[in-house]
Amino acid sequence: MVAAVNFQLRFSPNMLALAHAIRLGTLGDIVDVEVRVNTYTPWQLWPFLAGIPRHEILYHSIHYLDLVRSLLGEPKSVHCKVTRHPLLESYSDTRSATILDYGEFSRAVLVINHSHEFGQKHAMSELKVEGTRGAAIARMGVNLDYPRGVSDTLELCERGRGEWQSVPLRGSWFPEAFEGTISNLQRFVAGEDGTLVTSVADAYRTMALVEACYESSATKTTDVPQ
Repeated sequence: MVAAVNFQLRFSPNMLALAHAIRLGTLGDIVDVEVRVNTYTPWQLWPFLAGIPRHEILYHSIHYLDLVRSLLGEPKSVHCKVTRHPLLESYSDTRSATILDYGEFSRAVLVINHSHEFGQKHAMSELKVEGTRGAAIARMGVNLDYPRGVSDTLELCERGRGEWQSVPLRGSWFPEAFEGTISNLQRFVAGEDGTLVTSVADAYRTMALVEACYESSATKTTDVPQ
């Protein structure tokens, strides 16, 4: 059976453009990746999430982990800490901080906070990628003022120039990215695409990374000498 998993963030218009720029060498060698989400997510819209033992990474940041894998490959290891929030006692982890180990010259960090209930002025939902030749910042607008959201964006900058250029996009993560997974599956079966991007085998590696994150969070950390 030929099957794909709906890890659709890879197919978001801004992420497709970003991946294309990376393949072209526009950014050079990737040395720094940050996913920065600081927003309020109304978890009560999904009642089944209350009381489950694993929450934030499994139902949200999993997409960022999958995206980073698609851009940088498999990390060597992971450091992660998930935390609860005292105002959301019915929910398990609603925030997370994750470091992916890609060696001595690459930094990959995910900092996710869904409890920023202080308006939109300092809310944030973006992916920053820096390379030896250029940088990119992609906004994931669906997370901002959810469920209304704002538009997705992608900006590129050449190293040393300081001038950011906006990339024109067709649509956003929701719903246009969902076209990508099913289109790729259909085209792969028809022989039009040579690679099944989100195959079950590839998705398994993302799930292994999610499991490693939760195992890391449950592991005793290094004590600070007193």
